[in-house]
Amino acid sequence: MTSLLAYLVWNLDPVITSVGPLTLRWYGLLFMLGFVVGTPVFQYIFRSEHVSPRWVDVLTIYVLVGTVVGARLGHIFFYEPDLLLKDPLEAVKIWHGGLASHGATLGIPLACWLFARNNKFDTLWVLDRIVLVVCIGGALIRLGNFMNSEIGGYPTTVPWAVVFPRDTQHLLPATRPLPAGAVQVAHPVRLPSGDVSHQVLPADAPIGLDSLMAVPRHPTQLYEALYCLLLVSLLYYCWHRTKERTPRGLLLGLFLVLLFTQRFLGEFLKEAQVAFEHDNLLNQGQLLSLPPLLVGLWVLWHAGKDSKNPYGYAPRDLDAPWPPERVVGSLPAGSNEY
Repeated sequence: MTSLLAYLVWNLDPVITSVGPLTLRWYGLLFMLGFVVGTPVFQYIFRSEHVSPRWVDVLTIYVLVGTVVGARLGHIFFYEPDLLLKDPLEAVKIWHGGLASHGATLGIPLACWLFARNNKFDTLWVLDRIVLVVCIGGALIRLGNFMNSEIGGYPTTVPWAVVFPRDTQHLLPATRPLPAGAVQVAHPVRLPSGDVSHQVLPADAPIGLDSLMAVPRHPTQLYEALYCLLLVSLLYYCWHRTKERTPRGLLLGLFLVLLFTQRFLGEFLKEAQVAFEHDNLLNQGQLLSLPPLLVGLWVLWHAGKDSKNPYGYAPRDLDAPWPPERVVGSLPAGSNEY
């Protein structure tokens, strides 16, 4: 197999459909699908531990807000802080792209802490269970990155390499002849909408001195999605063996250590996402992976060792009556969004 037959050319439009000013994108759909799929999983976990699954609806509100706000602010502060000086409103324009998983790593625990404080749950008990759902969401988000043709890896010749002509930030000067699997791409142009245009040129298009090409790359988005699925399988196995007697902090510690070890090592296959990373020994993703990795080791070392609270605690109220005002009372004071 040679030329274009050797590799997958991934040229899918990230937009599913547009209706007037509303645009439905694959990334947004998969992002929300994580909550849709995770909800019944979380309800099953709660029910198995004799905790009312109705708490899941309340917790989902906290986690959804914590995820979006944390991921967006994380991207702004960690990768593009200059945007706040140019246009402070850019921080809320999530449709322009830019959500950092390391920011969500801060936002989700904060949301779980607020939920636990307001509803008499143990924070580590909540975090030990939430990581199962986070892994599912992480796999779907990385699939969304793949649909967006973003966060790809370095050029490679492995048989499963993928060509991303829509990843206009990482096009290379075209060579004669084109490398196996490569496609020639017209110079990108920024549109009034803020999107960047791209056009794959015919195979017989002449190659000029300033011509650009997209070459086969590691599909690192799919690597991470598959890893998340393997990780959730391991965490579920650990939880299913012990359920309500799961050592407090065990699942959270395993999640942090295993996920961020992969994130640190996987970054060696990824292209730089922002300009200031190009000359660094470690990129921003690797530097940001070290703190949660160290926290995970500390949590894992102390898992279940608190003799007064070895398993965490939660209201065992599966069969207890639950008046409707209980939900309203559990939300943060002053909230008027729900």
